[in-house]
Amino acid sequence: MEAACKEAEKSRWETLEPSVATELPESTNCLSFSEDGRYLSLGHSQGLSVWCASSLTCVADWLEDRLEITSIQMNRMAEMAYLLGTIDDMGVARVFAYHCDSIHLLNVVNIMEDINKRSICMTFELSQGGHYGAASISCNGAVWLEVYHFPLEAWLKELEMAVSQTQEPNSSEDMDVKWSPLAVATKIKPPKTPEGTALEGPDEVQMTDFLTNYLAVDIVTKSCRLDKHSVNTDEEKTKETNKSPRCCTQHFLLPCGQFPGDSKAKSQPAEFPVAVCVWWSGSHNLFQYFLQKAPKSKPDVEPMPDLLWPNAKEILCSAVSRCTRYIALGLENALVCVWDRQSGSPLSVVLISATDSALCRMQFVDYRPVSTDDSQTFTTAEVHLLVACKSGALHTITTGRGTQSCTMLLTERLLEPKDSGDLPTITESVPFLQGLFLQVQRNGKMFLQDVINKQTVCCLILPKTHPIATPCNPVYALNSKQQTLLIRGDQDPSYRASSKEDSQSQLFIFHFGESDILKQYIVSAPYSPQQQKTLSFVTLEETCNLYLQQRALCADERNKAITQTWTQLQETATMAQQGHHRAAAS
Repeated sequence: MEAACKEAEKSRWETLEPSVATELPESTNCLSFSEDGRYLSLGHSQGLSVWCASSLTCVADWLEDRLEITSIQMNRMAEMAYLLGTIDDMGVARVFAYHCDSIHLLNVVNIMEDINKRSICMTFELSQGGHYGAASISCNGAVWLEVYHFPLEAWLKELEMAVSQTQEPNSSEDMDVKWSPLAVATKIKPPKTPEGTALEGPDEVQMTDFLTNYLAVDIVTKSCRLDKHSVNTDEEKTKETNKSPRCCTQHFLLPCGQFPGDSKAKSQPAEFPVAVCVWWSGSHNLFQYFLQKAPKSKPDVEPMPDLLWPNAKEILCSAVSRCTRYIALGLENALVCVWDRQSGSPLSVVLISATDSALCRMQFVDYRPVSTDDSQTFTTAEVHLLVACKSGALHTITTGRGTQSCTMLLTERLLEPKDSGDLPTITESVPFLQGLFLQVQRNGKMFLQDVINKQTVCCLILPKTHPIATPCNPVYALNSKQQTLLIRGDQDPSYRASSKEDSQSQLFIFHFGESDILKQYIVSAPYSPQQQKTLSFVTLEETCNLYLQQRALCADERNKAITQTWTQLQETATMAQQGHHRAAAS
Protein backbone atom coordinates (compact mmCIF):
# COMPACT_ATOMS: atom_id res chain seq x y z
CA MET A 1 0.00 0.00 0.00
CA GLU A 2 2.83 2.38 0.89
CA ALA A 3 4.59 1.69 -2.42
CA ALA A 4 1.35 2.27 -4.32
CA CYS A 5 0.87 5.60 -2.55
CA LYS A 6 4.37 6.68 -3.49
CA GLU A 7 3.79 5.79 -7.14
CA ALA A 8 0.49 7.69 -7.13
CA GLU A 9 2.24 10.71 -5.65
CA LYS A 10 4.98 10.54 -8.29
CA SER A 11 2.38 10.38 -11.06
CA ARG A 12 1.08 13.80 -9.97
CA TRP A 13 4.46 15.45 -10.48
CA GLU A 14 4.64 18.03 -13.24
CA THR A 15 6.88 17.17 -16.16
CA LEU A 16 9.10 19.34 -18.32
CA GLU A 17 10.25 18.27 -21.78
CA PRO A 18 13.14 19.64 -23.85
CA SER A 19 12.26 22.09 -26.58
CA VAL A 20 15.31 21.84 -28.85
CA ALA A 21 17.61 19.03 -29.91
CA THR A 22 20.69 19.09 -32.11
CA GLU A 23 23.28 16.51 -33.08
CA LEU A 24 26.54 16.38 -31.16
CA PRO A 25 30.05 15.57 -32.38
CA GLU A 26 31.16 12.00 -31.88
CA SER A 27 32.00 11.06 -28.26
CA THR A 28 31.19 14.41 -26.69
CA ASN A 29 32.56 13.99 -23.16
CA CYS A 30 32.14 17.42 -21.58
CA LEU A 31 30.31 20.73 -21.90
CA SER A 32 30.99 24.16 -20.45
CA PHE A 33 29.39 27.59 -20.84
CA SER A 34 31.35 30.81 -20.82
CA GLU A 35 30.74 33.08 -17.83
CA ASP A 36 28.67 35.51 -19.89
CA GLY A 37 26.55 32.66 -21.30
CA ARG A 38 27.27 33.56 -24.93
CA TYR A 39 29.26 30.50 -25.94
CA LEU A 40 29.25 26.76 -25.29
CA SER A 41 32.46 24.75 -25.45
CA LEU A 42 32.45 21.02 -26.19
CA GLY A 43 35.21 18.46 -25.65
CA HIS A 44 35.01 15.37 -27.83
CA SER A 45 37.07 12.89 -29.81
CA GLN A 46 39.48 14.59 -32.21
CA GLY A 47 39.45 17.89 -30.35
CA LEU A 48 37.09 20.61 -29.19
CA SER A 49 34.46 22.98 -30.56
CA VAL A 50 32.93 26.35 -29.63
CA TRP A 51 29.24 26.88 -30.32
CA CYS A 52 26.98 29.90 -30.18
CA ALA A 53 24.80 29.36 -27.11
CA SER A 54 21.67 31.00 -28.56
CA SER A 55 21.60 29.20 -31.92
CA LEU A 56 23.51 26.03 -30.92
CA THR A 57 25.62 26.18 -34.07
CA CYS A 58 29.35 25.54 -34.27
CA VAL A 59 31.39 28.72 -34.78
CA ALA A 60 34.89 27.27 -34.48
CA ASP A 61 36.69 23.99 -33.84
CA TRP A 62 40.19 22.69 -33.18
CA LEU A 63 40.72 19.12 -34.35
CA GLU A 64 43.55 16.64 -34.00
CA ASP A 65 43.59 12.91 -34.78
CA ARG A 66 43.76 10.40 -31.91
CA LEU A 67 43.00 13.08 -29.33
CA GLU A 68 40.01 12.93 -27.01
CA ILE A 69 39.14 15.82 -24.69
CA THR A 70 37.65 14.61 -21.39
CA SER A 71 37.45 17.89 -19.41
CA ILE A 72 36.85 21.48 -20.53
CA GLN A 73 36.32 24.89 -18.92
CA MET A 74 35.67 28.24 -20.62
CA ASN A 75 36.25 31.69 -19.04
CA ARG A 76 36.18 35.15 -20.57
CA MET A 77 39.47 37.05 -20.42
CA ALA A 78 38.42 40.15 -22.42
CA GLU A 79 35.67 41.42 -24.69
CA MET A 80 35.14 38.69 -27.32
CA ALA A 81 38.20 36.76 -26.11
CA TYR A 82 37.90 33.57 -24.09
CA LEU A 83 40.26 31.10 -22.45
CA LEU A 84 39.67 27.35 -22.57
CA GLY A 85 41.35 24.84 -20.26
CA THR A 86 41.22 21.18 -21.28
CA ILE A 87 42.48 17.74 -20.27
CA ASP A 88 42.65 14.85 -22.74
CA ASP A 89 42.40 11.10 -22.20
CA MET A 90 46.20 10.85 -21.82
CA GLY A 91 46.27 13.34 -18.94
CA VAL A 92 47.68 16.26 -20.94
CA ALA A 93 46.39 19.74 -20.07
CA ARG A 94 46.20 22.53 -22.64
CA VAL A 95 45.26 26.21 -22.72
CA PHE A 96 43.37 27.53 -25.76
CA ALA A 97 41.97 30.91 -26.74
CA TYR A 98 38.82 31.58 -28.74
CA HIS A 99 39.00 34.91 -30.57
CA CYS A 100 37.44 36.18 -33.78
CA ASP A 101 35.86 32.83 -34.69
CA SER A 102 39.16 30.97 -34.32
CA ILE A 103 40.62 28.66 -31.68
CA HIS A 104 44.34 28.96 -30.95
CA LEU A 105 46.49 26.57 -28.90
CA LEU A 106 48.42 28.82 -26.52
CA ASN A 107 50.24 26.34 -24.31
CA VAL A 108 50.60 22.67 -23.42
CA VAL A 109 50.85 22.60 -19.64
CA ASN A 110 52.56 19.25 -19.00
CA ILE A 111 54.66 18.43 -22.05
CA MET A 112 55.98 14.87 -21.81
CA GLU A 113 59.58 15.16 -22.99
CA ASP A 114 60.76 11.98 -21.24
CA ILE A 115 58.48 8.91 -21.38
CA ASN A 116 60.05 7.63 -18.13
CA LYS A 117 58.99 10.82 -16.36
CA ARG A 118 55.51 11.06 -17.79
CA SER A 119 53.41 13.55 -15.85
CA ILE A 120 49.63 13.21 -15.76
CA CYS A 121 47.30 16.13 -15.14
CA MET A 122 44.41 14.94 -12.96
CA THR A 123 42.53 18.26 -12.61
CA PHE A 124 42.89 21.63 -14.32
CA GLU A 125 40.93 24.69 -13.19
CA LEU A 126 40.85 28.25 -14.52
CA SER A 127 40.20 31.09 -12.10
CA GLN A 128 37.41 33.59 -12.63
CA GLY A 129 38.55 36.08 -15.26
CA GLY A 130 41.24 33.71 -16.50
CA HIS A 131 44.14 35.26 -14.57
CA TYR A 132 45.35 31.97 -13.08
CA GLY A 133 45.17 28.23 -13.63
CA ALA A 134 45.75 25.37 -11.20
CA ALA A 135 46.75 21.86 -12.25
CA SER A 136 47.23 18.84 -9.99
CA ILE A 137 50.06 16.76 -11.47
CA SER A 138 51.04 13.14 -10.83
CA CYS A 139 54.40 11.69 -11.83
CA ASN A 140 55.99 8.40 -10.69
CA GLY A 141 53.89 8.26 -7.54
CA ALA A 142 54.47 11.90 -6.55
CA VAL A 143 51.63 14.42 -6.59
CA TRP A 144 51.80 18.21 -6.45
CA LEU A 145 49.78 21.29 -7.38
CA GLU A 146 51.07 23.89 -9.82
CA VAL A 147 49.46 27.34 -10.00
CA TYR A 148 50.16 29.32 -13.18
CA HIS A 149 49.89 33.02 -13.87
CA PHE A 150 48.55 33.66 -17.37
CA PRO A 151 50.06 36.58 -19.36
CA LEU A 152 46.65 37.84 -20.52
CA GLU A 153 47.84 41.20 -21.85
CA ALA A 154 50.57 39.57 -23.94
CA TRP A 155 48.19 36.91 -25.23
CA LEU A 156 45.62 39.51 -26.29
CA LYS A 157 48.26 41.37 -28.30
CA GLU A 158 49.41 38.11 -29.87
CA LEU A 159 45.82 37.17 -30.74
CA GLU A 160 45.41 40.49 -32.53
CA MET A 161 48.66 39.77 -34.37
CA ALA A 162 47.32 36.37 -35.40
CA VAL A 163 44.14 37.99 -36.73
CA SER A 164 46.14 40.49 -38.76
CA GLN A 165 48.21 37.67 -40.25
CA THR A 166 45.13 35.73 -41.36
CA GLN A 167 43.79 38.87 -43.07
CA GLU A 168 46.89 39.17 -45.25
CA PRO A 169 46.33 37.81 -48.76
CA ASN A 170 49.38 35.51 -48.69
CA SER A 171 48.81 34.03 -45.25
CA SER A 172 45.88 32.17 -43.69
CA GLU A 173 47.53 30.64 -40.62
CA ASP A 174 49.06 31.96 -37.41
CA MET A 175 52.01 29.56 -37.34
CA ASP A 176 54.50 32.44 -36.96
CA VAL A 177 52.97 33.75 -33.75
CA LYS A 178 55.06 32.91 -30.69
CA TRP A 179 52.75 32.64 -27.72
CA SER A 180 54.06 33.91 -24.39
CA PRO A 181 54.83 31.08 -21.94
CA LEU A 182 53.08 30.43 -18.65
CA ALA A 183 54.66 31.60 -15.42
CA VAL A 184 54.54 29.28 -12.41
CA ALA A 185 53.17 31.32 -9.52
CA THR A 186 53.68 28.55 -6.97
CA LYS A 187 54.32 24.81 -6.79
CA ILE A 188 52.70 23.18 -3.77
CA LYS A 189 53.61 19.71 -2.54
CA PRO A 190 51.88 17.65 0.17
CA PRO A 191 53.07 18.96 3.54
CA LYS A 192 55.36 16.85 5.64
CA THR A 193 56.91 17.30 9.05
CA PRO A 194 60.46 18.57 9.16
CA GLU A 195 63.21 16.05 9.74
CA GLY A 196 63.97 15.36 13.39
CA THR A 197 60.39 15.79 14.61
CA ALA A 198 59.39 13.00 16.95
CA LEU A 199 56.30 11.05 15.89
CA GLU A 200 55.99 8.44 18.62
CA GLY A 201 52.60 9.70 19.81
CA PRO A 202 50.54 12.82 20.40
CA ASP A 203 52.20 13.44 23.76
CA GLU A 204 55.72 12.85 22.47
CA VAL A 205 55.69 15.26 19.52
CA GLN A 206 58.19 18.07 19.95
CA MET A 207 56.60 21.18 18.45
CA THR A 208 58.92 23.87 17.12
CA ASP A 209 56.24 26.21 15.83
CA PHE A 210 52.54 26.50 15.09
CA LEU A 211 52.74 24.97 11.61
CA THR A 212 54.81 22.00 12.73
CA ASN A 213 52.23 21.35 15.46
CA TYR A 214 49.35 20.87 13.04
CA LEU A 215 51.44 18.99 10.48
CA ALA A 216 52.44 16.59 13.24
CA VAL A 217 48.77 16.03 14.11
CA ASP A 218 48.17 14.69 10.60
CA ILE A 219 51.23 12.44 10.72
CA VAL A 220 50.41 11.08 14.18
CA THR A 221 46.82 10.37 13.18
CA LYS A 222 47.97 8.41 10.15
CA SER A 223 50.54 6.53 12.20
CA CYS A 224 47.82 5.49 14.66
CA ARG A 225 45.74 4.19 11.77
CA LEU A 226 48.66 2.18 10.46
CA ASP A 227 49.08 0.61 13.91
CA LYS A 228 45.69 -1.02 13.53
CA HIS A 229 46.56 -2.76 10.28
CA SER A 230 50.30 -3.43 10.38
CA VAL A 231 53.29 -3.99 12.62
CA ASN A 232 55.66 -1.60 10.86
CA THR A 233 58.29 0.21 12.86
CA ASP A 234 57.89 3.88 13.68
CA GLU A 235 60.47 4.79 11.05
CA GLU A 236 58.66 2.78 8.35
CA LYS A 237 55.30 4.29 9.31
CA THR A 238 56.66 7.82 9.11
CA LYS A 239 58.33 7.13 5.77
CA GLU A 240 55.20 5.56 4.33
CA THR A 241 52.99 8.39 5.57
CA ASN A 242 55.23 11.10 4.15
CA LYS A 243 55.67 9.42 0.76
CA SER A 244 52.22 7.98 0.12
CA PRO A 245 50.44 9.56 -2.90
CA ARG A 246 47.84 12.12 -1.91
CA CYS A 247 45.15 13.91 -3.88
CA CYS A 248 44.52 17.62 -3.44
CA THR A 249 41.51 19.91 -3.77
CA GLN A 250 42.01 23.64 -4.35
CA HIS A 251 39.84 26.76 -4.54
CA PHE A 252 40.79 30.21 -5.80
CA LEU A 253 40.02 33.01 -3.32
CA LEU A 254 39.04 36.60 -4.08
CA PRO A 255 40.11 39.58 -1.92
CA CYS A 256 38.53 39.65 1.51
CA GLY A 257 40.53 42.51 3.02
CA GLN A 258 41.43 41.23 6.45
CA PHE A 259 44.82 39.54 6.05
CA PRO A 260 48.22 40.75 4.87
CA GLY A 261 48.40 40.35 1.12
CA ASP A 262 44.74 41.10 0.50
CA SER A 263 45.47 44.81 0.80
CA LYS A 264 47.85 44.50 -2.14
CA ALA A 265 44.86 43.70 -4.36
CA LYS A 266 42.96 46.95 -3.66
CA SER A 267 43.96 48.40 -7.03
CA GLN A 268 43.16 45.17 -8.90
CA PRO A 269 39.77 44.12 -10.33
CA ALA A 270 37.38 42.46 -7.87
CA GLU A 271 37.51 39.17 -9.80
CA PHE A 272 41.31 38.97 -9.54
CA PRO A 273 42.22 36.05 -7.19
CA VAL A 274 44.70 36.80 -4.43
CA ALA A 275 45.12 33.35 -2.89
CA VAL A 276 44.48 29.65 -3.30
CA CYS A 277 43.38 27.31 -0.50
CA VAL A 278 44.41 23.66 -0.63
CA TRP A 279 43.68 20.52 1.36
CA TRP A 280 45.17 17.08 0.86
CA SER A 281 43.44 13.75 1.28
CA GLY A 282 43.89 12.37 4.78
CA SER A 283 44.62 15.81 6.26
CA HIS A 284 42.91 17.80 9.03
CA ASN A 285 44.30 21.11 7.78
CA LEU A 286 43.30 23.62 5.12
CA PHE A 287 46.25 25.65 3.82
CA GLN A 288 46.12 29.06 2.16
CA TYR A 289 48.83 30.42 -0.13
CA PHE A 290 48.94 33.96 -1.46
CA LEU A 291 49.44 34.11 -5.22
CA GLN A 292 52.79 35.61 -6.03
CA LYS A 293 55.56 34.65 -8.39
CA ALA A 294 58.33 32.48 -7.01
CA PRO A 295 61.53 34.46 -6.35
CA LYS A 296 64.04 34.09 -9.17
CA SER A 297 66.87 33.67 -6.68
CA LYS A 298 65.19 30.63 -5.07
CA PRO A 299 62.86 29.10 -7.69
CA ASP A 300 62.98 25.59 -6.16
CA VAL A 301 62.16 26.52 -2.57
CA GLU A 302 58.88 24.97 -1.45
CA PRO A 303 56.39 27.66 -0.43
CA MET A 304 55.15 27.72 3.13
CA PRO A 305 51.42 28.29 3.71
CA ASP A 306 50.57 31.86 4.65
CA LEU A 307 47.52 30.75 6.63
CA LEU A 308 46.40 27.50 8.20
CA TRP A 309 42.82 26.54 9.09
CA PRO A 310 42.97 23.56 11.52
CA ASN A 311 40.09 21.12 11.97
CA ALA A 312 39.31 18.45 14.53
CA LYS A 313 38.60 15.71 11.98
CA GLU A 314 39.85 14.62 8.57
CA ILE A 315 38.58 16.69 5.62
CA LEU A 316 36.44 14.75 3.12
CA CYS A 317 34.97 17.47 0.88
CA SER A 318 34.83 21.25 0.57
CA ALA A 319 33.04 24.18 -1.05
CA VAL A 320 33.58 27.94 -1.33
CA SER A 321 30.84 30.58 -1.52
CA ARG A 322 30.48 32.67 -4.67
CA CYS A 323 32.30 35.64 -3.15
CA THR A 324 34.80 33.22 -1.48
CA ARG A 325 34.30 34.76 1.96
CA TYR A 326 33.08 31.45 3.41
CA ILE A 327 34.84 28.09 3.14
CA ALA A 328 32.82 24.99 4.09
CA LEU A 329 34.56 21.73 4.98
CA GLY A 330 32.89 18.35 5.29
CA LEU A 331 34.71 16.36 7.99
CA GLU A 332 34.64 12.83 9.35
CA ASN A 333 31.79 11.80 11.66
CA ALA A 334 29.30 13.93 9.66
CA LEU A 335 30.73 17.25 10.89
CA VAL A 336 30.55 20.42 8.80
CA CYS A 337 32.78 23.39 9.62
CA VAL A 338 32.22 26.78 7.95
CA TRP A 339 35.14 29.19 8.14
CA ASP A 340 34.69 32.96 7.80
CA ARG A 341 37.71 34.46 6.03
CA GLN A 342 36.73 37.97 7.03
CA SER A 343 37.01 37.33 10.76
CA GLY A 344 39.51 34.47 10.49
CA SER A 345 37.37 32.27 12.76
CA PRO A 346 34.83 29.45 12.37
CA LEU A 347 31.37 30.72 11.51
CA SER A 348 29.79 27.48 12.73
CA VAL A 349 30.42 23.79 13.36
CA VAL A 350 27.39 21.60 12.70
CA LEU A 351 26.77 17.89 13.30
CA ILE A 352 24.51 16.56 10.56
CA SER A 353 23.67 13.01 11.66
CA ALA A 354 25.71 10.39 13.42
CA THR A 355 23.87 7.59 11.58
CA ASP A 356 24.65 8.74 8.04
CA SER A 357 27.59 7.63 5.94
CA ALA A 358 30.59 9.77 5.02
CA LEU A 359 30.05 13.16 3.39
CA CYS A 360 31.06 13.28 -0.27
CA ARG A 361 29.84 16.58 -1.81
CA MET A 362 28.73 19.99 -0.64
CA GLN A 363 27.67 23.27 -2.23
CA PHE A 364 26.63 26.73 -1.10
CA VAL A 365 23.01 27.57 -1.92
CA ASP A 366 21.40 31.02 -2.16
CA TYR A 367 17.67 30.62 -1.88
CA ARG A 368 16.14 33.25 0.37
CA PRO A 369 15.36 36.94 -0.21
CA VAL A 370 17.66 39.28 1.65
CA SER A 371 17.05 42.54 3.45
CA THR A 372 18.30 45.72 1.84
CA ASP A 373 19.07 47.17 5.26
CA ASP A 374 22.86 47.28 5.60
CA SER A 375 22.54 47.59 9.36
CA GLN A 376 21.32 43.98 9.48
CA THR A 377 24.46 42.62 7.86
CA PHE A 378 25.82 41.00 11.01
CA THR A 379 22.58 40.00 12.76
CA THR A 380 21.00 38.31 9.74
CA ALA A 381 24.16 36.79 8.28
CA GLU A 382 23.25 33.27 7.22
CA VAL A 383 24.74 30.75 4.84
CA HIS A 384 22.95 27.79 3.30
CA LEU A 385 24.64 24.53 2.31
CA LEU A 386 23.53 21.47 0.38
CA VAL A 387 25.41 18.39 1.64
CA ALA A 388 25.38 14.93 0.02
CA CYS A 389 26.38 11.66 1.71
CA LYS A 390 27.73 8.52 0.05
CA SER A 391 24.59 6.70 1.19
CA GLY A 392 22.46 8.96 -1.04
CA ALA A 393 21.10 11.08 1.81
CA LEU A 394 20.87 14.83 1.20
CA HIS A 395 20.85 17.49 3.89
CA THR A 396 20.52 21.26 3.96
CA ILE A 397 22.26 23.39 6.57
CA THR A 398 21.27 26.91 7.54
CA THR A 399 23.76 28.52 9.85
CA GLY A 400 25.37 31.82 10.68
CA ARG A 401 26.87 33.94 13.40
CA GLY A 402 24.26 34.90 15.96
CA THR A 403 21.72 32.39 14.61
CA GLN A 404 20.69 28.88 15.62
CA SER A 405 22.05 26.28 13.19
CA CYS A 406 19.37 24.22 11.49
CA THR A 407 19.74 20.98 9.52
CA MET A 408 17.06 19.36 7.40
CA LEU A 409 16.96 15.96 5.69
CA LEU A 410 15.87 16.26 2.06
CA THR A 411 16.37 12.70 0.83
CA GLU A 412 16.54 9.52 2.89
CA ARG A 413 19.57 7.27 2.73
CA LEU A 414 19.35 4.12 0.61
CA LEU A 415 19.20 0.98 2.72
CA GLU A 416 18.66 -1.81 0.20
CA PRO A 417 20.65 -2.81 -2.91
CA LYS A 418 17.48 -2.68 -5.01
CA ASP A 419 17.37 1.08 -4.43
CA SER A 420 20.84 1.65 -5.90
CA GLY A 421 19.24 3.10 -9.04
CA ASP A 422 17.97 5.99 -6.92
CA LEU A 423 21.51 6.92 -5.89
CA PRO A 424 22.14 10.53 -7.00
CA THR A 425 25.03 11.09 -9.37
CA ILE A 426 24.47 14.87 -9.66
CA THR A 427 23.16 17.15 -6.95
CA GLU A 428 23.60 20.79 -7.92
CA SER A 429 21.98 24.03 -6.88
CA VAL A 430 20.49 25.95 -9.81
CA PRO A 431 21.53 29.59 -9.29
CA PHE A 432 18.72 31.12 -11.34
CA LEU A 433 15.98 29.02 -9.70
CA GLN A 434 15.49 30.26 -6.18
CA GLY A 435 15.41 27.40 -3.68
CA LEU A 436 15.69 24.57 -6.24
CA PHE A 437 18.38 22.04 -6.96
CA LEU A 438 18.86 19.65 -9.85
CA GLN A 439 19.27 15.95 -9.16
CA VAL A 440 20.14 13.18 -11.61
CA GLN A 441 19.93 9.58 -10.43
CA ARG A 442 21.85 6.51 -11.53
CA ASN A 443 18.68 5.12 -13.16
CA GLY A 444 18.52 8.17 -15.46
CA LYS A 445 15.74 10.08 -13.72
CA MET A 446 16.04 13.88 -13.49
CA PHE A 447 14.04 16.26 -11.33
CA LEU A 448 14.06 19.65 -9.64
CA GLN A 449 13.45 19.69 -5.89
CA ASP A 450 12.42 22.51 -3.58
CA VAL A 451 14.97 22.94 -0.80
CA ILE A 452 12.59 24.69 1.58
CA ASN A 453 9.44 22.59 1.20
CA LYS A 454 11.20 19.27 0.46
CA GLN A 455 8.95 18.75 -2.57
CA THR A 456 9.69 17.64 -6.10
CA VAL A 457 8.69 20.56 -8.34
CA CYS A 458 8.93 18.80 -11.69
CA CYS A 459 10.55 15.89 -13.52
CA LEU A 460 12.71 16.48 -16.59
CA ILE A 461 11.80 13.98 -19.29
CA LEU A 462 13.89 13.15 -22.36
CA PRO A 463 12.35 11.39 -25.39
CA LYS A 464 12.17 7.60 -25.12
CA THR A 465 14.43 7.36 -28.15
CA HIS A 466 17.31 9.16 -26.37
CA PRO A 467 17.79 8.44 -22.65
CA ILE A 468 20.48 10.24 -20.67
CA ALA A 469 23.97 9.30 -21.80
CA THR A 470 26.11 7.73 -19.07
CA PRO A 471 23.75 8.52 -16.15
CA CYS A 472 26.56 7.64 -13.71
CA ASN A 473 28.46 10.61 -15.14
CA PRO A 474 26.05 12.78 -17.17
CA VAL A 475 27.32 15.25 -19.75
CA TYR A 476 25.49 18.51 -19.02
CA ALA A 477 25.87 22.27 -18.50
CA LEU A 478 23.76 25.04 -16.91
CA ASN A 479 23.53 28.49 -18.54
CA SER A 480 22.66 31.05 -15.87
CA LYS A 481 22.28 33.92 -18.33
CA GLN A 482 19.80 32.13 -20.61
CA GLN A 483 18.31 30.05 -17.74
CA THR A 484 18.69 26.77 -19.58
CA LEU A 485 19.99 23.24 -19.04
CA LEU A 486 21.80 21.33 -21.76
CA ILE A 487 22.27 17.57 -21.46
CA ARG A 488 23.45 14.82 -23.77
CA GLY A 489 21.20 11.92 -24.72
CA ASP A 490 22.23 8.77 -26.61
CA GLN A 491 19.98 6.90 -28.99
CA ASP A 492 18.31 3.81 -27.55
CA PRO A 493 19.38 0.74 -29.60
CA SER A 494 15.78 -0.53 -29.67
CA TYR A 495 14.71 2.56 -31.66
CA ARG A 496 17.33 2.25 -34.41
CA ALA A 497 16.18 1.41 -37.91
CA SER A 498 18.90 -1.25 -38.17
CA SER A 499 21.48 -2.80 -35.90
CA LYS A 500 24.25 -1.42 -38.13
CA GLU A 501 23.08 2.16 -37.75
CA ASP A 502 25.41 4.32 -35.65
CA SER A 503 24.12 5.67 -32.37
CA GLN A 504 23.77 9.43 -32.78
CA SER A 505 24.05 11.57 -29.65
CA GLN A 506 21.72 14.54 -29.27
CA LEU A 507 22.00 17.72 -27.25
CA PHE A 508 18.71 18.51 -25.49
CA ILE A 509 17.86 21.90 -24.03
CA PHE A 510 15.42 22.70 -21.22
CA HIS A 511 14.24 26.33 -21.14
CA PHE A 512 13.51 26.86 -17.45
CA GLY A 513 12.78 30.55 -17.98
CA GLU A 514 9.87 29.77 -20.32
CA SER A 515 8.19 27.16 -18.10
CA ASP A 516 4.98 28.09 -16.29
CA ILE A 517 5.85 25.56 -13.59
CA LEU A 518 9.06 27.38 -12.68
CA LYS A 519 8.02 31.03 -13.08
CA GLN A 520 7.63 31.56 -9.33
CA TYR A 521 11.21 30.34 -8.76
CA ILE A 522 12.93 32.37 -11.48
CA VAL A 523 15.37 35.08 -10.43
CA SER A 524 16.61 37.58 -12.98
CA ALA A 525 20.28 36.88 -12.30
CA PRO A 526 22.34 34.97 -9.76
CA TYR A 527 22.51 37.28 -6.78
CA SER A 528 24.90 37.47 -3.91
CA PRO A 529 23.19 37.51 -0.51
CA GLN A 530 23.63 40.40 1.85
CA GLN A 531 25.80 38.36 4.17
CA GLN A 532 28.33 37.69 1.42
CA LYS A 533 29.29 41.33 0.90
CA THR A 534 33.01 41.51 1.54
CA LEU A 535 34.03 44.59 3.48
CA SER A 536 37.55 45.96 3.59
CA PHE A 537 39.27 45.58 6.97
CA VAL A 538 42.92 46.36 6.39
CA THR A 539 43.98 47.11 9.96
CA LEU A 540 44.30 44.78 12.91
CA GLU A 541 42.06 47.00 15.04
CA GLU A 542 39.20 46.87 12.53
CA THR A 543 39.52 43.10 12.21
CA CYS A 544 39.47 42.64 16.00
CA ASN A 545 36.43 44.90 16.33
CA LEU A 546 34.57 42.81 13.75
CA TYR A 547 35.49 39.59 15.52
CA LEU A 548 34.39 40.89 18.95
CA GLN A 549 31.12 42.18 17.51
CA GLN A 550 30.35 38.81 15.97
CA ARG A 551 31.28 37.00 19.19
CA ALA A 552 28.88 39.22 21.14
CA LEU A 553 26.06 38.50 18.73
CA CYS A 554 26.43 34.73 19.11
CA ALA A 555 26.86 34.76 22.91
CA ASP A 556 23.35 33.38 23.56
CA GLU A 557 23.86 30.51 21.16
CA ARG A 558 27.22 29.61 22.69
CA ASN A 559 25.75 29.72 26.22
CA LYS A 560 22.97 27.36 25.15
CA ALA A 561 25.53 24.98 23.63
CA ILE A 562 27.63 25.02 26.83
CA THR A 563 24.55 24.35 28.98
CA GLN A 564 23.49 21.49 26.72
CA THR A 565 26.98 19.98 26.83
CA TRP A 566 27.11 20.09 30.64
CA THR A 567 23.65 18.48 30.83
CA GLN A 568 24.78 15.65 28.57
CA LEU A 569 27.94 15.15 30.63
CA GLN A 570 25.91 14.96 33.85
CA GLU A 571 23.51 12.44 32.32
CA THR A 572 26.40 10.34 31.05
CA ALA A 573 28.12 10.45 34.45
CA THR A 574 24.90 9.41 36.20
CA MET A 575 24.38 6.48 33.83
CA ALA A 576 27.99 5.37 34.26
CA GLN A 577 27.70 5.55 38.05
CA GLN A 578 24.47 3.53 38.05
CA GLY A 579 26.08 0.92 35.83
CA HIS A 580 29.04 0.72 38.20
CA HIS A 581 26.73 0.19 41.21
CA ARG A 582 24.80 -2.57 39.40
CA ALA A 583 28.03 -4.29 38.45
CA ALA A 584 29.30 -4.09 42.04
CA ALA A 585 26.00 -5.45 43.42
CA SER A 586 26.02 -8.39 41.02
